[in-house]
Amino acid sequence: MGRIVFDTATTINGWIADEDNSLAWLFAVENGTEPDDGLFPADATVMVEGSTTYEWVLAEQDILAHPEKWQEFHGDKATFVFTTRDLPVPEGADIRFVSGGVADALPAIRAAAGDGDIWVVGGGDLAGQFLDAGALDEIALSVAPVALTGGAPLLPRRVGSDRLRLVSATAVGQFARLVYAVRPTT
Repeated sequence: MGRIVFDTATTINGWIADEDNSLAWLFAVENGTEPDDGLFPADATVMVEGSTTYEWVLAEQDILAHPEKWQEFHGDKATFVFTTRDLPVPEGADIRFVSGGVADALPAIRAAAGDGDIWVVGGGDLAGQFLDAGALDEIALSVAPVALTGGAPLLPRRVGSDRLRLVSATAVGQFARLVYAVRPTT
């Protein structure tokens, strides 16, 4: 069974999207549109995202009109989208809509992943739900040299230092790459 990893970019003051749910701030950073190799979970066979992230990706890249763009980021990975609404699906994409709690969806997500990792792409609240369910193994952050005045918080939960153990801290271009192992609650 693979790991469940929340891997995302964040500002230095802890926002993953601005007030308009945009990542334009990220793409303005040098190499923000083309991250270095090794910044994404290489062993991820499944991706998980919330409906806000999913809808932003569809709109930003005009994916419904250009479904081939879906492959550029998601490849042929199964993508689980947590939502309570009916949302469009790009042609050829393996999208699996899920409603309800993370704990209820975990068996299907793990089955789809096989021995591969599960990449929780966003948002922060969804990653927090994985953490709450005791199902998050790692948090990997690419901290950008940007500060925003508000938006979507990185992880809208109180998480004590007893839950996180620093695995690595490196400079990757203009980003500080921080990787934390998540310890189970005792």
